[in-house]
Amino acid sequence: MAEDKKAQIGVTGLAVMGANLARNFARHGYTVALHNRSVGKTDALIKEHGSEGDFIRTETMQDLVDSLERPRRILVMVKAGEPVDSVIEQLTPLLDEGDIIIDGGNSYFQDTRRRERECAENGLHFVGIGVSGGEEGALNGPSIMPGGSEESYKTLGPMLEDISAKAKDGKPCCAWIDTDGAGHFVKMVHNGIEYADMQVIGEAHELLRSVAGLEPAEQADVFDEWNKTELSSYLIEITAHVLRQVDAKTGKPFIDIIADAAGQKGTGRWTVQEALELGSPVTAIAESVFARALSSSEPQMRREAQEILPAGIGDTTEDVVKDPEFVEDVRKALYASKLVSYAQGLDMLTMAGREYGWDLNLATIASLWREGCIIRAELLNVIMERTPVTRIR
Repeated sequence: MAEDKKAQIGVTGLAVMGANLARNFARHGYTVALHNRSVGKTDALIKEHGSEGDFIRTETMQDLVDSLERPRRILVMVKAGEPVDSVIEQLTPLLDEGDIIIDGGNSYFQDTRRRERECAENGLHFVGIGVSGGEEGALNGPSIMPGGSEESYKTLGPMLEDISAKAKDGKPCCAWIDTDGAGHFVKMVHNGIEYADMQVIGEAHELLRSVAGLEPAEQADVFDEWNKTELSSYLIEITAHVLRQVDAKTGKPFIDIIADAAGQKGTGRWTVQEALELGSPVTAIAESVFARALSSSEPQMRREAQEILPAGIGDTTEDVVKDPEFVEDVRKALYASKLVSYAQGLDMLTMAGREYGWDLNLATIASLWREGCIIRAELLNVIMERTPVTRIR
Protein backbone atom coordinates (compact mmCIF):
# COMPACT_ATOMS: atom_id res chain seq x y z
CA MET A 1 0.00 0.00 0.00
CA ALA A 2 1.39 3.41 -0.95
CA GLU A 3 2.40 5.48 2.03
CA ASP A 4 0.52 8.55 0.75
CA LYS A 5 -2.75 6.70 0.31
CA LYS A 6 -5.55 8.26 2.30
CA ALA A 7 -8.51 6.58 3.97
CA GLN A 8 -12.11 7.58 3.25
CA ILE A 9 -13.11 6.93 6.87
CA GLY A 10 -11.43 6.27 10.20
CA VAL A 11 -12.72 4.15 13.05
CA THR A 12 -11.57 4.62 16.64
CA GLY A 13 -12.71 2.01 19.14
CA LEU A 14 -12.22 -1.52 17.84
CA ALA A 15 -14.35 -3.63 20.15
CA VAL A 16 -16.65 -6.01 18.27
CA MET A 17 -19.10 -3.40 16.93
CA GLY A 18 -16.37 -0.97 15.86
CA ALA A 19 -14.25 -3.72 14.31
CA ASN A 20 -17.20 -5.15 12.39
CA LEU A 21 -18.26 -1.76 11.04
CA ALA A 22 -14.67 -1.13 9.94
CA ARG A 23 -14.63 -4.48 8.16
CA ASN A 24 -17.99 -3.69 6.55
CA PHE A 25 -16.63 -0.42 5.12
CA ALA A 26 -13.53 -2.25 3.85
CA ARG A 27 -15.61 -4.96 2.21
CA HIS A 28 -17.45 -2.22 0.31
CA GLY A 29 -14.24 -0.89 -1.17
CA TYR A 30 -13.41 1.91 1.24
CA THR A 31 -9.95 2.37 2.69
CA VAL A 32 -10.36 2.40 6.47
CA ALA A 33 -7.97 3.91 9.00
CA LEU A 34 -7.96 1.96 12.26
CA HIS A 35 -7.30 3.31 15.73
CA ASN A 36 -7.68 1.89 19.20
CA ARG A 37 -6.37 2.94 22.58
CA SER A 38 -4.70 -0.46 22.73
CA VAL A 39 -2.76 -0.95 19.50
CA GLY A 40 -2.98 -4.70 20.02
CA LYS A 41 -6.61 -4.69 18.88
CA THR A 42 -5.67 -2.81 15.74
CA ASP A 43 -2.95 -5.32 14.89
CA ALA A 44 -5.24 -8.26 15.67
CA LEU A 45 -7.94 -6.96 13.31
CA ILE A 46 -5.45 -6.46 10.49
CA LYS A 47 -3.89 -9.87 11.07
CA GLU A 48 -7.22 -11.71 11.09
CA HIS A 49 -9.18 -9.71 8.53
CA GLY A 50 -6.67 -7.66 6.57
CA SER A 51 -7.50 -9.59 3.41
CA GLU A 52 -11.06 -8.19 3.41
CA GLY A 53 -9.96 -4.77 2.15
CA ASP A 54 -7.60 -1.85 2.59
CA PHE A 55 -6.78 -0.84 6.15
CA ILE A 56 -4.37 1.79 7.43
CA ARG A 57 -2.84 1.11 10.83
CA THR A 58 -2.50 4.08 13.18
CA GLU A 59 -1.19 4.35 16.71
CA THR A 60 -2.17 7.87 17.79
CA MET A 61 -5.08 10.23 17.23
CA GLN A 62 -2.73 12.42 15.20
CA ASP A 63 -1.84 9.42 13.03
CA LEU A 64 -5.53 8.74 12.54
CA VAL A 65 -6.29 12.31 11.50
CA ASP A 66 -3.26 12.48 9.18
CA SER A 67 -4.31 9.28 7.41
CA LEU A 68 -7.70 10.61 6.27
CA GLU A 69 -8.79 12.40 3.12
CA ARG A 70 -10.79 15.61 3.53
CA PRO A 71 -13.37 16.23 4.74
CA ARG A 72 -12.24 13.81 7.40
CA ARG A 73 -14.80 11.31 8.64
CA ILE A 74 -14.08 9.65 11.98
CA LEU A 75 -16.43 7.05 13.43
CA VAL A 76 -16.23 6.89 17.22
CA MET A 77 -17.17 3.47 18.62
CA VAL A 78 -16.54 3.75 22.35
CA LYS A 79 -18.78 3.37 25.38
CA ALA A 80 -21.56 5.97 25.60
CA GLY A 81 -21.15 8.84 28.04
CA GLU A 82 -17.86 10.35 29.17
CA PRO A 83 -15.67 8.21 26.86
CA VAL A 84 -17.33 9.83 23.84
CA ASP A 85 -16.69 13.31 25.24
CA SER A 86 -13.09 12.36 25.90
CA VAL A 87 -12.53 11.27 22.30
CA ILE A 88 -14.14 14.47 21.00
CA GLU A 89 -11.83 16.54 23.21
CA GLN A 90 -8.81 14.71 21.79
CA LEU A 91 -9.95 15.06 18.18
CA THR A 92 -11.22 18.65 18.11
CA PRO A 93 -7.84 20.47 18.10
CA LEU A 94 -6.53 18.10 15.41
CA LEU A 95 -9.36 18.60 12.92
CA ASP A 96 -10.17 21.29 10.36
CA GLU A 97 -13.39 23.09 9.56
CA GLY A 98 -15.87 20.82 7.82
CA ASP A 99 -14.51 17.56 9.25
CA ILE A 100 -17.05 15.09 10.63
CA ILE A 101 -17.06 13.25 13.95
CA ILE A 102 -19.55 10.38 14.02
CA ASP A 103 -20.85 8.68 17.16
CA GLY A 104 -22.13 5.20 16.36
CA GLY A 105 -22.86 4.12 19.94
CA ASN A 106 -26.08 4.10 21.93
CA SER A 107 -25.69 7.64 23.19
CA TYR A 108 -28.43 9.59 24.94
CA PHE A 109 -29.92 11.92 22.35
CA GLN A 110 -29.64 15.00 24.56
CA ASP A 111 -25.88 14.37 24.80
CA THR A 112 -25.80 14.20 21.02
CA ARG A 113 -27.64 17.53 20.74
CA ARG A 114 -25.11 19.13 23.09
CA ARG A 115 -22.14 17.64 21.25
CA GLU A 116 -23.37 18.86 17.89
CA ARG A 117 -23.68 22.41 19.24
CA GLU A 118 -20.21 22.28 20.75
CA CYS A 119 -18.62 20.85 17.60
CA ALA A 120 -20.40 23.44 15.44
CA GLU A 121 -18.75 26.19 17.48
CA ASN A 122 -15.43 24.78 16.29
CA GLY A 123 -16.54 24.49 12.68
CA LEU A 124 -16.96 20.71 12.90
CA HIS A 125 -19.88 18.46 12.07
CA PHE A 126 -21.07 16.00 14.71
CA VAL A 127 -23.29 13.15 13.58
CA GLY A 128 -25.04 10.79 15.98
CA ILE A 129 -26.09 7.60 14.21
CA GLY A 130 -28.27 4.87 15.58
CA VAL A 131 -26.98 1.45 14.51
CA SER A 132 -29.19 -1.59 14.97
CA GLY A 133 -28.52 -5.22 14.19
CA GLY A 134 -25.91 -6.16 16.75
CA GLU A 135 -22.54 -7.63 15.84
CA GLU A 136 -23.84 -9.53 12.82
CA GLY A 137 -25.65 -6.49 11.45
CA ALA A 138 -22.58 -4.29 11.91
CA LEU A 139 -20.61 -6.68 9.71
CA ASN A 140 -23.20 -7.69 7.13
CA GLY A 141 -25.54 -4.70 6.97
CA PRO A 142 -27.24 -2.87 9.85
CA SER A 143 -30.17 -0.52 9.98
CA ILE A 144 -28.65 2.96 10.26
CA MET A 145 -30.41 6.06 11.60
CA PRO A 146 -28.20 9.16 11.12
CA GLY A 147 -28.83 12.60 12.59
CA GLY A 148 -26.60 15.64 12.28
CA SER A 149 -26.57 18.37 9.64
CA GLU A 150 -27.95 17.74 6.18
CA GLU A 151 -24.67 19.07 4.79
CA SER A 152 -22.66 16.36 6.54
CA TYR A 153 -24.97 13.69 5.13
CA LYS A 154 -24.03 14.69 1.57
CA THR A 155 -20.52 13.28 2.05
CA LEU A 156 -21.16 10.70 4.76
CA GLY A 157 -24.58 9.41 3.71
CA PRO A 158 -23.58 7.51 0.55
CA MET A 159 -21.00 5.55 2.54
CA LEU A 160 -23.52 4.67 5.25
CA GLU A 161 -26.08 3.66 2.66
CA ASP A 162 -23.50 1.39 1.02
CA ILE A 163 -22.83 -0.59 4.19
CA SER A 164 -26.43 -0.67 5.45
CA ALA A 165 -28.87 -3.52 5.10
CA LYS A 166 -30.97 -3.55 1.94
CA ALA A 167 -34.72 -4.10 1.93
CA LYS A 168 -36.39 -6.52 -0.47
CA ASP A 169 -37.02 -3.65 -2.87
CA GLY A 170 -33.27 -2.96 -2.91
CA LYS A 171 -33.46 0.33 -1.01
CA PRO A 172 -30.90 0.93 1.75
CA CYS A 173 -32.06 0.83 5.36
CA CYS A 174 -30.38 4.17 5.95
CA ALA A 175 -31.61 7.72 5.45
CA TRP A 176 -31.01 11.10 7.01
CA ILE A 177 -33.40 11.54 9.94
CA ASP A 178 -32.89 15.20 10.86
CA THR A 179 -30.62 17.50 12.82
CA ASP A 180 -28.70 17.04 16.08
CA GLY A 181 -29.98 14.10 18.17
CA ALA A 182 -32.77 12.91 15.86
CA GLY A 183 -30.90 9.77 14.79
CA HIS A 184 -30.15 8.66 18.31
CA PHE A 185 -33.71 9.50 19.37
CA VAL A 186 -35.14 7.25 16.65
CA LYS A 187 -32.76 4.44 17.67
CA MET A 188 -33.86 4.89 21.29
CA VAL A 189 -37.53 4.50 20.31
CA HIS A 190 -36.61 1.50 18.14
CA ASN A 191 -35.16 -0.16 21.23
CA GLY A 192 -38.26 0.73 23.24
CA ILE A 193 -40.44 -0.98 20.65
CA GLU A 194 -38.06 -3.95 20.76
CA TYR A 195 -38.52 -4.23 24.54
CA ALA A 196 -42.30 -4.23 24.18
CA ASP A 197 -42.24 -6.71 21.31
CA MET A 198 -40.09 -9.14 23.28
CA GLN A 199 -42.32 -8.80 26.34
CA VAL A 200 -45.54 -9.70 24.52
CA ILE A 201 -43.83 -12.64 22.80
CA GLY A 202 -42.81 -13.87 26.26
CA GLU A 203 -46.39 -13.52 27.45
CA ALA A 204 -47.67 -15.44 24.42
CA HIS A 205 -45.20 -18.22 25.25
CA GLU A 206 -46.50 -18.33 28.82
CA LEU A 207 -50.12 -18.60 27.65
CA LEU A 208 -49.27 -21.40 25.26
CA ARG A 209 -47.39 -23.23 28.03
CA SER A 210 -49.60 -22.66 31.07
CA VAL A 211 -53.02 -22.62 29.45
CA ALA A 212 -52.76 -24.53 26.19
CA GLY A 213 -50.27 -27.03 27.62
CA LEU A 214 -47.85 -26.80 24.69
CA GLU A 215 -44.28 -27.82 25.40
CA PRO A 216 -41.47 -25.66 23.98
CA ALA A 217 -40.82 -27.93 20.98
CA GLU A 218 -44.52 -27.85 20.13
CA GLN A 219 -44.54 -24.09 20.54
CA ALA A 220 -41.64 -23.86 18.10
CA ASP A 221 -43.89 -25.36 15.42
CA VAL A 222 -46.59 -22.83 16.32
CA PHE A 223 -44.21 -19.88 16.06
CA ASP A 224 -42.91 -21.19 12.75
CA GLU A 225 -46.46 -21.17 11.42
CA TRP A 226 -47.10 -17.73 12.86
CA ASN A 227 -44.03 -16.48 11.03
CA LYS A 228 -45.83 -17.25 7.76
CA THR A 229 -48.65 -14.84 8.67
CA GLU A 230 -48.82 -11.09 9.24
CA LEU A 231 -46.74 -11.76 12.38
CA SER A 232 -43.71 -12.51 10.20
CA SER A 233 -40.70 -10.92 11.88
CA TYR A 234 -37.16 -11.55 13.04
CA LEU A 235 -38.20 -11.88 16.69
CA ILE A 236 -40.88 -14.48 15.89
CA GLU A 237 -38.35 -16.39 13.78
CA ILE A 238 -35.69 -16.53 16.49
CA THR A 239 -38.30 -17.37 19.14
CA ALA A 240 -39.09 -20.55 17.22
CA HIS A 241 -35.38 -21.29 17.00
CA VAL A 242 -34.82 -20.78 20.75
CA LEU A 243 -37.83 -22.93 21.68
CA ARG A 244 -36.31 -25.88 19.78
CA GLN A 245 -33.08 -25.81 21.74
CA VAL A 246 -32.39 -28.55 24.30
CA ASP A 247 -29.85 -28.34 27.13
CA ALA A 248 -27.13 -30.92 26.46
CA LYS A 249 -26.51 -31.68 30.14
CA THR A 250 -30.05 -32.09 31.43
CA GLY A 251 -32.01 -32.90 28.30
CA LYS A 252 -34.53 -30.25 29.31
CA PRO A 253 -35.77 -27.48 27.03
CA PHE A 254 -33.14 -24.74 27.06
CA ILE A 255 -35.77 -22.15 27.87
CA ASP A 256 -36.38 -23.92 31.21
CA ILE A 257 -32.68 -23.76 32.09
CA ILE A 258 -31.90 -20.10 31.57
CA ALA A 259 -32.53 -17.65 34.39
CA ASP A 260 -35.82 -15.76 34.23
CA ALA A 261 -34.10 -12.40 34.65
CA ALA A 262 -33.59 -9.73 32.01
CA GLY A 263 -31.51 -6.60 32.30
CA GLN A 264 -31.35 -3.52 30.11
CA LYS A 265 -28.74 -1.23 28.57
CA GLY A 266 -30.54 2.06 29.21
CA THR A 267 -32.32 2.87 25.94
CA GLY A 268 -35.59 1.32 27.11
CA ARG A 269 -35.46 3.33 30.32
CA TRP A 270 -34.63 6.51 28.40
CA THR A 271 -37.63 5.91 26.13
CA VAL A 272 -40.00 5.79 29.08
CA GLN A 273 -38.40 8.79 30.80
CA GLU A 274 -38.61 10.88 27.64
CA ALA A 275 -42.19 9.74 27.02
CA LEU A 276 -43.12 11.10 30.43
CA GLU A 277 -41.52 14.45 29.54
CA LEU A 278 -43.39 14.54 26.22
CA GLY A 279 -46.66 13.28 27.69
CA SER A 280 -46.58 10.36 25.25
CA PRO A 281 -48.53 7.31 26.58
CA VAL A 282 -46.12 4.49 25.71
CA THR A 283 -47.80 2.07 28.11
CA ALA A 284 -46.67 -1.12 26.35
CA ILE A 285 -43.05 0.00 26.28
CA ALA A 286 -43.18 1.23 29.89
CA GLU A 287 -44.62 -2.03 31.21
CA SER A 288 -41.97 -4.02 29.37
CA VAL A 289 -39.23 -1.95 31.01
CA PHE A 290 -40.84 -2.45 34.42
CA ALA A 291 -41.13 -6.19 33.76
CA ARG A 292 -37.38 -6.37 33.09
CA ALA A 293 -36.63 -4.45 36.25
CA LEU A 294 -38.91 -6.74 38.24
CA SER A 295 -37.35 -9.87 36.78
CA SER A 296 -33.80 -8.87 37.68
CA SER A 297 -34.26 -7.16 41.05
CA GLU A 298 -34.22 -8.86 44.44
CA PRO A 299 -34.22 -12.53 43.31
CA GLN A 300 -34.48 -13.74 46.92
CA MET A 301 -37.58 -11.63 47.45
CA ARG A 302 -39.12 -13.09 44.30
CA ARG A 303 -38.46 -16.65 45.47
CA GLU A 304 -40.03 -15.96 48.84
CA ALA A 305 -43.03 -14.30 47.25
CA GLN A 306 -43.55 -17.23 44.90
CA GLU A 307 -43.72 -19.61 47.87
CA ILE A 308 -46.55 -17.57 49.32
CA LEU A 309 -48.30 -16.87 46.02
CA PRO A 310 -47.10 -19.32 43.37
CA ALA A 311 -46.70 -17.97 39.88
CA GLY A 312 -48.94 -19.27 37.14
CA ILE A 313 -52.24 -18.63 35.48
CA GLY A 314 -54.25 -21.22 37.32
CA ASP A 315 -55.92 -24.53 36.57
CA THR A 316 -56.03 -25.43 32.91
CA THR A 317 -59.31 -26.82 31.67
CA GLU A 318 -59.19 -29.81 29.39
CA ASP A 319 -61.09 -28.04 26.60
CA VAL A 320 -58.28 -25.48 26.30
CA VAL A 321 -55.32 -27.88 26.23
CA LYS A 322 -53.78 -27.80 22.76
CA ASP A 323 -56.96 -26.21 21.42
CA PRO A 324 -56.29 -24.72 17.95
CA GLU A 325 -58.89 -22.02 18.53
CA PHE A 326 -57.16 -20.87 21.71
CA VAL A 327 -53.78 -20.90 19.96
CA GLU A 328 -55.27 -18.72 17.21
CA ASP A 329 -56.67 -16.34 19.84
CA VAL A 330 -53.17 -15.98 21.27
CA ARG A 331 -51.80 -15.27 17.80
CA LYS A 332 -54.36 -12.53 17.23
CA ALA A 333 -53.71 -11.06 20.67
CA LEU A 334 -49.98 -11.06 19.98
CA TYR A 335 -50.49 -9.26 16.67
CA ALA A 336 -52.75 -6.69 18.32
CA SER A 337 -50.13 -6.14 21.03
CA LYS A 338 -47.44 -5.76 18.38
CA LEU A 339 -49.55 -3.13 16.63
CA VAL A 340 -49.89 -1.24 19.91
CA SER A 341 -46.13 -1.29 20.50
CA TYR A 342 -45.29 0.10 17.06
CA ALA A 343 -48.12 2.62 17.15
CA GLN A 344 -47.04 3.97 20.52
CA GLY A 345 -43.44 4.28 19.34
CA LEU A 346 -44.45 6.17 16.19
CA ASP A 347 -46.77 8.42 18.19
CA MET A 348 -43.86 9.25 20.47
CA LEU A 349 -41.79 10.20 17.42
CA THR A 350 -44.63 12.45 16.29
CA MET A 351 -44.63 14.28 19.62
CA ALA A 352 -40.83 14.49 19.70
CA GLY A 353 -40.75 16.01 16.22
CA ARG A 354 -43.00 18.80 17.39
CA GLU A 355 -41.09 19.31 20.63
CA TYR A 356 -37.60 19.44 19.11
CA GLY A 357 -38.39 20.90 15.71
CA TRP A 358 -37.41 17.80 13.77
CA ASP A 359 -38.90 17.32 10.33
CA LEU A 360 -39.53 13.61 10.72
CA ASN A 361 -40.96 11.31 8.06
CA LEU A 362 -42.55 8.32 9.77
CA ALA A 363 -42.83 6.29 6.56
CA THR A 364 -39.12 6.73 5.92
CA ILE A 365 -38.28 5.77 9.50
CA ALA A 366 -40.41 2.63 9.18
CA SER A 367 -38.58 1.79 5.94
CA LEU A 368 -35.22 1.83 7.76
CA TRP A 369 -36.41 -0.91 10.11
CA ARG A 370 -37.40 -3.39 7.38
CA GLU A 371 -34.03 -5.17 7.38
CA GLY A 372 -30.88 -5.28 9.47
CA CYS A 373 -32.47 -4.34 12.79
CA ILE A 374 -34.03 -6.31 15.64
CA ILE A 375 -37.65 -5.20 15.06
CA ARG A 376 -37.68 -5.92 11.32
CA ALA A 377 -41.13 -7.25 10.50
CA GLU A 378 -43.69 -7.58 7.70
CA LEU A 379 -45.83 -5.12 9.65
CA LEU A 380 -43.46 -2.29 8.68
CA ASN A 381 -44.51 -2.57 5.04
CA VAL A 382 -48.11 -2.04 6.13
CA ILE A 383 -47.06 0.96 8.22
CA MET A 384 -45.23 2.46 5.24
CA GLU A 385 -48.23 2.01 2.96
CA ARG A 386 -50.68 3.58 5.39
CA THR A 387 -48.51 6.38 6.81
CA PRO A 388 -48.89 9.76 5.08
CA VAL A 389 -45.75 10.99 3.38
CA THR A 390 -46.21 14.38 5.00
CA ARG A 391 -43.58 15.29 7.55
CA ILE A 392 -43.97 16.35 11.16
CA ARG A 393 -42.83 19.69 12.44
